[in-house]
Amino acid sequence: MPTTALYRSLKILGSPLLTGLYHHEVMGLENLPKGPFIVASNHLAFCDSIFIPLALPRTVNFLAKSDYFTTPGLKGRAMAAFFRGVGQLPMDRSGGQKSQESLDAGARVLAEGGIIGIYPEGTRSPDGRGYRPKVGVARLALESRVPVVPIGQIGTDLIQPSGSNRIHLRHDGEPIRVRTVIGKPLTFEKYTADVEISYRSQREVADTIGAAIRALSGQEYVDVYADRVKKLMADEHLSADEAASRLQNEKR
Repeated sequence: MPTTALYRSLKILGSPLLTGLYHHEVMGLENLPKGPFIVASNHLAFCDSIFIPLALPRTVNFLAKSDYFTTPGLKGRAMAAFFRGVGQLPMDRSGGQKSQESLDAGARVLAEGGIIGIYPEGTRSPDGRGYRPKVGVARLALESRVPVVPIGQIGTDLIQPSGSNRIHLRHDGEPIRVRTVIGKPLTFEKYTADVEISYRSQREVADTIGAAIRALSGQEYVDVYADRVKKLMADEHLSADEAASRLQNEKR
């Protein structure tokens, strides 16, 4: 997928700006492989999708939630045009065939030698902790047979805290510092030898990727899906901790 003029412009202008505002530090660039690969990161704030592409020397096409492309009205059309302009692809998170079609679009980018970015948890963390990854990232990695590069984002949740539309430059009176920590690539050859990739294999691969991300970000792990926590928070006016605890108790 070719790099757009908007993507190049944002990279040229945005990188020095955000480095100056947020002291953006990138660690582990030497771990990036050549050829196609998947970037798998934790997701703390909307701006993760800005900091990560700025950190990597090559173009990253993120799978972004489809709502960004389907919001009605003038604002929605402008938002969709922006996301397409920066090379993001709509990701339908409803499951089934629609989600598979979104992953297929990502697979085509990888087949052309590109880089796909994905957030394995499927949504932003509601409280800064790391939640159970979904298997979409595993399916994409195993079907495309490309390495997965784990990335830990640190500090972006302070720029735009969960539930807030405000952008912050400081936290508790101190400048916010953002770190993008790039881990060593993960490969999963032992799974791709199977004629048919089982759900169990996908689950193991997704959990391995999630653990690698948390090792870089330092996040506490919560063994439930973040989108289920968010739904329970909205439906019953619970905190993230209360909702996660209830869901964990239901699993026992």
